[in-house]
Amino acid sequence: MDHLTNDDIRDAGLADWRKLAQRLHTRYRVADANAAAALLSDAVSVASEASLTAHLEATLAEGRLDLRVATDEGPGGVWLTDDDVRLARVLSEVATRHGAVAAPGEVTQVEMGLDTARRDSLAPFWGVVLTGTTDGVVDDSVFDPTNRTSSIWFQETEPHETPRQRWHPDVWVPPEVADERIASAVAAGGTVVDDSEAPSFTVLADAEGNRVCVCTVLDRA
Repeated sequence: MDHLTNDDIRDAGLADWRKLAQRLHTRYRVADANAAAALLSDAVSVASEASLTAHLEATLAEGRLDLRVATDEGPGGVWLTDDDVRLARVLSEVATRHGAVAAPGEVTQVEMGLDTARRDSLAPFWGVVLTGTTDGVVDDSVFDPTNRTSSIWFQETEPHETPRQRWHPDVWVPPEVADERIASAVAAGGTVVDDSEAPSFTVLADAEGNRVCVCTVLDRA
């Protein structure tokens, strides 16, 4: 199925929805968590009737339901298609029946951008350290196949000396998978910079020296 452009999405007139980096996003305000659960139940039902449950993601909390719609093509990336527009329209109709109030201006997505001249050599490291696998490395980006973490995209630059890093990601994992995650990151081209605070956190770096901490709850107050 053809991938839709940003102009296609704007022309579709999806008042409740906003396209951010890859997906269509919306937030519906409801009375409480029970109302959010009822709306989600009906949303899943209509997605199932259209054979589009794989296109729908949701986050439920007290008084709100966040919905995200996209076509995940696996190694081909995450895109929007006519199916996603159709599903978004139906979900808006369901929300209206529930008396939910659309708040699309409240949606946000965070991506991290890394300037590098060595995208191909860095991408496997970041894929593994963020998600535990390289399955989400697509073209110039790293996506989490299960949407647990922010994505990273690599902005091509001329080779340059690595500047002092002023921020870094903290990647929290269950304690029982930390060693495997660290070992896989090293196998993907990374190095262990400092493990003196392990298992609380271990500092890793990619081949250009960009740092990230793999963190657990162990040895913390």
